Amino acid sequence: MNKSELVDAIAAKASITKKDADAVLSAAVDAIIEAVSAGDKVTLVGFGTFEARQRQEREGRNPSTGKPIKIPATTVPAFSAGKLFKEKVAPAKEEKEEKATKSKAKAKK
Repeated sequence: MNKSELVDAIAAKASITKKDADAVLSAAVDAIIEAVSAGDKVTLVGFGTFEARQRQEREGRNPSTGKPIKIPATTVPAFSAGKLFKEKVAPAKEEKEEKATKSKAKAKK
């Protein structure tokens, strides 16, 4: 799903125009970027957390020469999915078995 498809889905779910949905989505993304770049953590309960994480200096290798190089410390954006999001993407084993049992029962009918 790309941004325009997401805007379409938001507009349909919220019963607003695509233009308004695009404005809201853009404003939300901008606010998250500004907060994380300022060092704040943005938590959307059930969805996840956006934050800046520190990467320490480390040693790597130049792929063309194989010589070791120093990769400097840096700050990177990170996202951690929330519990609800994780459960939707990868249902618990019991839920998968329950769905499989229901599917088999429907197939037999």
